Amino acid sequence: MIYLSTVGAEYSIKGIAKEILSYKSGVIGIAILLFLIFLSIYTVITIPYDQAIRMWRGEDRMWIENPRNAVPIWYKYIFGKNIPENIAIDSRDFGKKLGIVKVISDIPGTNFKKLYIEFTFTYPYDDFPSEINVFFFAKYNMNAPLLYIYWIKPNNRKIELLSYIVRSPREDILYLSINPVIGNKLQNYIEKTVGEESEVFIPVEMALFAVEDRTLLSSLTAKPLNGVYKVIIEGMLFEKDADIDVRLVVYGKAWGMFGTDDLRRDLLIPILWGTPVAISFGLSASLLISIIHLIIAVASGWYGKWVDSLIQRLTEIYMIIPFLSFLILIATFYKLNIVIILMIIIVLNIFGGGIKSTRALVMQIKNYPYIEAALAYGASSRRIIFLYIIPKILPPMVPGLISSVPGFVFLEAGLSFLGLGDPYLPTWGKVINDAFTGGAMYKGYYYWVLEPSLMLILTALAFAFLGFALDRIVNPKLKEM
Repeated sequence: MIYLSTVGAEYSIKGIAKEILSYKSGVIGIAILLFLIFLSIYTVITIPYDQAIRMWRGEDRMWIENPRNAVPIWYKYIFGKNIPENIAIDSRDFGKKLGIVKVISDIPGTNFKKLYIEFTFTYPYDDFPSEINVFFFAKYNMNAPLLYIYWIKPNNRKIELLSYIVRSPREDILYLSINPVIGNKLQNYIEKTVGEESEVFIPVEMALFAVEDRTLLSSLTAKPLNGVYKVIIEGMLFEKDADIDVRLVVYGKAWGMFGTDDLRRDLLIPILWGTPVAISFGLSASLLISIIHLIIAVASGWYGKWVDSLIQRLTEIYMIIPFLSFLILIATFYKLNIVIILMIIIVLNIFGGGIKSTRALVMQIKNYPYIEAALAYGASSRRIIFLYIIPKILPPMVPGLISSVPGFVFLEAGLSFLGLGDPYLPTWGKVINDAFTGGAMYKGYYYWVLEPSLMLILTALAFAFLGFALDRIVNPKLKEM
């Protein structure tokens, strides 16, 4: 059984937990910490490390269908605006989902075939989509299919977008929103329909989804036209075994629980994986450094003489060394992973200021009568240190150990923010760095900065509140928090 001794009382683990929960700060700290631990376990189980790295790096273009800089889904409930979400329709779902028609008919006497694909979808949102892409999955040998793409709006106006020859027998992407042919054609169509020239270029997604009146001539006044839309793709297949499937993606401006960044990556990955990284890094650094300080401080206080003098001089030298500057210098010249960063932090903190406060406790305890009695009956120094001194000085160290965790969590986040952390690991600091680089605050993508920042604050509060409660147990004279 492990015991924590305080002035006039001893507590088992169960007793310690009961004492912690008797304080408001302890209840809050334990609740937040349990939530973070649960989140960490869930993350490691559901998104293994290798998968998280692969997803974060966007291998195999896995984010290609995510909207860029999309706000979280819950934004629409907070601001009361029906922000558009992704609409994806695939001809391969013909017969499985409504709104999809695909017909391929042979032309008698030839190897040619006619293609007809029709997508029908409803657009109920209060804003325009962010972009529109069409994905083609073709099957042919030499002669690529020729396609004609039409757009039909809820007012039954049919717009011929362009004729298109598929460029690859595998996957081919038509970026409608940035296609100059479509852009110019829609610009002329809108000006002709409205009867007035526009002084600015009208974005493709706005021209395709807007009410066709004078308000469309300005992005500030244009209004989306809600209703049922159709996309028709007609074409010719020039080979007997040729085939083609089409996937239409109308990109929204809201995505998932945490939104996306400027590379279309789902911020769910770094927000979740940042939790086990932050907790494990902070706890490991704090625990290992505290143990090292304890060993050095006990050796310094117990043995005294030249051992004490040497350790104290080294501690004083370490205390004036610009720790963060050295860490930044090392990280600048070498690409470090999270484990190497942890080892460097431990090395740079071997002779930290905590040694002096712990040594003071050792100097006080070594003069206690029961220590003198142990020496009198011939107890060895090792027995006295491990059975009489360390158990006595552990309790005052525990609150400091817990309270120092947020400092190391913020240190790792700070290095990542400066671009000096683990280049592959998705962490909160890395997200803040990407947000800063992408001009998130300037462009109004506040969620991109706030989400990782709030997780950092939540982690700091968990350990701070827990440290307050433990400090209250160890030091009963303190006021309740």
